[in-house]
Amino acid sequence: MKYVISDQVVLSRPPKGPLVPYVASFSTWVAGQGYALESVRQRVRIAADFSWWLADKSVRLRTVTSEHCAQYLRYRARRQRICDCDASALRQLLDFLRAQGAVPAEKARRRQLTSGERCTRAFELYLREERLLAEATIVNYVPFVRKFLRDRFSTRPVKLSRLCAGDVVRFVQRQAALLNLKTAKLLTTALRSFLQYARYRGDVQLDLAAAVPLVANWSMPSIPRGIAPDLVRRLLAQINRHTPMGRRDYAILLLLARLGLRASEVVSLELDDIDWTDGSVSVRGKNGRRSQLPLPADVGEAIVAYLQHGRPLSSCRRVFLRAKAPVRGFLGPTAVCSIVRHALLRAGIDAPTTGAHQFRHGLATEMLRRGASLSEIGELLGHRSPETTKIYTKVDIDALRTLALPWPEEVQ
Repeated sequence: MKYVISDQVVLSRPPKGPLVPYVASFSTWVAGQGYALESVRQRVRIAADFSWWLADKSVRLRTVTSEHCAQYLRYRARRQRICDCDASALRQLLDFLRAQGAVPAEKARRRQLTSGERCTRAFELYLREERLLAEATIVNYVPFVRKFLRDRFSTRPVKLSRLCAGDVVRFVQRQAALLNLKTAKLLTTALRSFLQYARYRGDVQLDLAAAVPLVANWSMPSIPRGIAPDLVRRLLAQINRHTPMGRRDYAILLLLARLGLRASEVVSLELDDIDWTDGSVSVRGKNGRRSQLPLPADVGEAIVAYLQHGRPLSSCRRVFLRAKAPVRGFLGPTAVCSIVRHALLRAGIDAPTTGAHQFRHGLATEMLRRGASLSEIGELLGHRSPETTKIYTKVDIDALRTLALPWPEEVQ
């Protein structure tokens, strides 16, 4: 006897067990995440089978945990072939039940943190909540600090008052020899930030941040690698704007090229950030700062085309969503970089890099070439310091040669 869950999902037998009241609503929720019909059916089937198993084990709904899911998967594997999506389907089911209040949240088993880990966690919290640094910056800083504390104190209790300049210098000298220039400079920046934090807390009396050695480097050693305007036009022309994904990618690439947004700024863009009446967009920059930028007409048209004919139905407020289920906003800036990389590959373009930042460099370079001031460039790009914008004043010597006047013959 078959059991109808919805007009699209039918089970071979009526559901049984503690999850019966939630099977139909779980089916609706899964369908709303953008999964294909067969994926919806598979997830509902495993939810119903899991409920049967729970009934056979006399497990009450309020006591269901992730351990029951693991036990059921082992039981299922002994009787039939496990699908790749079975484990993720059960995780989604458990998350759904928790959101409905049917199953309580599990208390994570906390491993006892070492003294160094507690110190690192406190520093991480300080960067996030007091300094309001971008998540990418925090992710870059914390591993260096963790390694420094482990190097100095090993598994012993961390007593920052025992640090001295020699500890700092020796650590940097050892680590810098193993790193490239960019990573070595990031190491010293992270270490200075941590030592300033330690002094701010009163754990260190001396200004040990001043003891962090400088990494040898020429000021502004290379010209920013920006994508050329003709390559941008060629790339945009190659995007297939007749598909939902193509409309999304075209709008994202236009935002990068016309406004010079960072990948993280594109990811965090929300529907409420766009003022269609005023023709502007509010951008979340570094350190939580917001900047109001004019929305060019072609960028606005591309976003509207995606919102009307490409963006999946979702309660998520992010402008740009994943094309595949589960439908949600991108998890991080690497998704935008991946879109850039694949677009360049499909178009057969040999760009300076494969990342999103080249559009930002390309826009600044083109603005400077057209006569824009450094302050105008810095304002558009959201630079806090004029020194950051100054990097674009470097000139390509090969480009200068095309402007040089010929040397008078009589002087030769």
